[in-house]
Amino acid sequence: MARSCKWLPLTVVLTTLSIPANSEPLEYFGKPVRNVPISGAVKAGKLVFVSGAPAFGPGGKLAVGDFPAQMTQVMENLTANLKAAGAGWGRVLKTTVYMMRASDFSEMNRIYSSYFQEGKFPARTTLVVSGLPHPDFLLEIECEAVLD
Repeated sequence: MARSCKWLPLTVVLTTLSIPANSEPLEYFGKPVRNVPISGAVKAGKLVFVSGAPAFGPGGKLAVGDFPAQMTQVMENLTANLKAAGAGWGRVLKTTVYMMRASDFSEMNRIYSSYFQEGKFPARTTLVVSGLPHPDFLLEIECEAVLD
């Protein structure tokens, strides 16, 4: 017996950021990491967009295979980029977490939550991915914030 399939209309809602053409110029923060052509953060008016932060620590060191160490380093790198742009964790609206292993989800939540006031967490999307730009990355996090 043939089954009929009804297609429902798909409504796509696009949110656009209205930044007037004559607004303040964009401000760029941070230096490219390992010759990757990105800024650590970009400020557009009162909005701050922070690039995905890898777990490279001082001197370019990476805690290979150690998820808690990489997670903490990523959060500290994001903290520095937010601060450079004039924001902090209390002004973060949204984060996106890219993880290599679903088994690290509980540990990620434990460390992540320590950076926010209890009950005042930003919106978040968490994805388990099959790869990240460096073979030893266990995660990467990006975020958006708004200034006071």
